[in-house]
Amino acid sequence: MIKSKLLYLIPLLAIFVSSCYQQERNCANFKTGNFEFVATIDGQEKISRFTRTEKYEIETFEGKTDTSSIRWVNDCEYVLQKINPKNMAEQKAISMKIITTDGNTCVFEYGILGDSRRERGTLTKVSDL
Repeated sequence: MIKSKLLYLIPLLAIFVSSCYQQERNCANFKTGNFEFVATIDGQEKISRFTRTEKYEIETFEGKTDTSSIRWVNDCEYVLQKINPKNMAEQKAISMKIITTDGNTCVFEYGILGDSRRERGTLTKVSDL
């Protein structure tokens, strides 16, 4: 009898303990600053560096600099729009969402605004402005 009651309590205890864990999400720390994003493209690691202010994101990638405007949707989501797009693909806005934060790094999702396909990435905050 006691054994069967314990069998019911174990799953309940597991659910209770796991529901208490909440991932950090300090998005305000990532609104402005200098950042690095490392991506693997064609099997090679590439580093993108950018500075983000309240209104703009200025990115340097492989010696080229681009500027995008930022429109914050809420504390953890924003939309990037290239200021001087060079082709049709660059005219499309990019939706960004910070998923989790951990100190000076954050995991985010991104994709073309309105498209259901999303990618994930991790960026590092190098310094404040």
